Amino acid sequence: MILKTLLWAFASLAAICIHTNTALAYTPFDTKVVNMVDRGLVYLENADPKDYHYGTSGFAGGLGERALVAYTHFKVKHDPNARVVQQGIAAVKTMVGVIRSGKRNVPGISFEVYSTAVAVMLLAEVDKEKYKSELKTLQGFLYELQYPNGAFSYIGHKTGDISQTQYGVLAIWTLDHAGIPLDYKRVAACAKWLIRVQDPSGGWPYQAEDPGAGRPNIRQKDVYPAMAYAGGSSILIAGDALRLWGDTSRSDMSAFPGAPKAIKLYVPDANSERRKGATVNSEKVIGAIKASDRYLANTEYKRAAKDYYYYQLYTQERYESFKEIALGLKPDESPSWYNQGVDELIGYQDPKSGGWGVEDHDHSGSVAGTCFAILFLIRSTQRSIAAASSGTLAGGQGLPKDTTKIRREGSQIKGEPVGASVLDLLSALEDDGNEALEGKSLPENMQLATDPKELRAQLDRLERLVRGSQSYQARRVAARLLGKSDDMRVVPALIYALSDPDLAVRRYARDGLRFISRRFEGFEMPDKPTEGELRKAERAWMDWYLTVNPKHIFVDQ
Repeated sequence: MILKTLLWAFASLAAICIHTNTALAYTPFDTKVVNMVDRGLVYLENADPKDYHYGTSGFAGGLGERALVAYTHFKVKHDPNARVVQQGIAAVKTMVGVIRSGKRNVPGISFEVYSTAVAVMLLAEVDKEKYKSELKTLQGFLYELQYPNGAFSYIGHKTGDISQTQYGVLAIWTLDHAGIPLDYKRVAACAKWLIRVQDPSGGWPYQAEDPGAGRPNIRQKDVYPAMAYAGGSSILIAGDALRLWGDTSRSDMSAFPGAPKAIKLYVPDANSERRKGATVNSEKVIGAIKASDRYLANTEYKRAAKDYYYYQLYTQERYESFKEIALGLKPDESPSWYNQGVDELIGYQDPKSGGWGVEDHDHSGSVAGTCFAILFLIRSTQRSIAAASSGTLAGGQGLPKDTTKIRREGSQIKGEPVGASVLDLLSALEDDGNEALEGKSLPENMQLATDPKELRAQLDRLERLVRGSQSYQARRVAARLLGKSDDMRVVPALIYALSDPDLAVRRYARDGLRFISRRFEGFEMPDKPTEGELRKAERAWMDWYLTVNPKHIFVDQ
């Protein structure tokens, strides 16, 4: 059983009570939070096999836990070559090999949803195209595990398992966004099952008895407050996969800090036709969530000496993040429930190792517990919904602020500010002999003009700089500012800058293209590309831009 800890997670948890007197307001980018995450990652990188709850072998235990560690590490560092990430990928390949063998009675192997879901999440996050074959195999296995009524559970069980259903539908949502062909009638069946088995109180049970279609909801046994997070997350994830509330989370990123406000681009949807005919009443879904919220509001969670606290935090973050888009809310970087969780995690982090669950003996184990704590701290689900950029800084903290001299300490970027006037800055940049910007950085509040005529003039000057300035400092700043603009016309100039002799200019151009286009995963151009990788990325960006502006002619590439 993967992370067998997960099987009992929801059965032991209650909802966290939101304290109204939280002293501090945190975001995932605060220094204190980033330092906690960095220390947690060090713990995961150095974890001994004995620290893993079920060792480091076995389909559902160690292999699944390896995948969870890899997924967590990659969500923060975005480094596919990191040792723990490679170990996780190797573990998933072993799992895929077992599935493809067709054997279901391998000694020591337990087939279940959790490990399969984490495997899907890892491969899709690292490289959904490279691992498309493996993702399709995992998809087929998920179908094998899904019950006819839409639920997920252990093979041979008679009742659907709310906890496992959450991970099954999360894997389906991930496959959906990876462009893997899906059977959406299965998704709709899962959502309808979740609505049927919701307890009249608004919560969900651990093991759910299905009253059957068209019948009133019945009182369920073992209804736990934490099941509201699991059941609620499941129905929200299914609703998003079915696009019950549209595609706003994928086409308009203006609600997220740093995103250009005017950009709404078409994102290809490989499953749009397959989604037709799979219907669920969106009002019933929202009604179920409102009932769940009422249930949670009347429930207080007090941590027991030995429970699944860290796993519950991650589940809550998932519930709240999907609820934001379902209800059309602006993403909140510092909600009260997050602030409380950070306050508590500060006290629970082991002072020596940096892990969580080391001394308090959380049922999930210290390795999985640390993963869950980190995923909560970085708002992992919110990032997944926003298609967070693999080309950003560690922790997905956005494009670098320093445009001429980057100094990195951990996950923090530091530099010295320069004058805030764009006009003054442009004048300095256009003087090729001016080295005044050496060691300086672009100010936090540096903004291009809002007046259309002034903006066009500034962009013209920046495009000339990025294409022809003799100063690498000038080209860096120009590429950085072009990447922040709301004007699609700068894309050809940024594509041109991909082949700049200065590696920093190339990175700013690449990140700017990802930012403007909303293709956050980019086209596989590393920080130090080979000539072949560079040409491939240039060609891919040109082809993409021609889908937006078919009449454009690239004359200087």
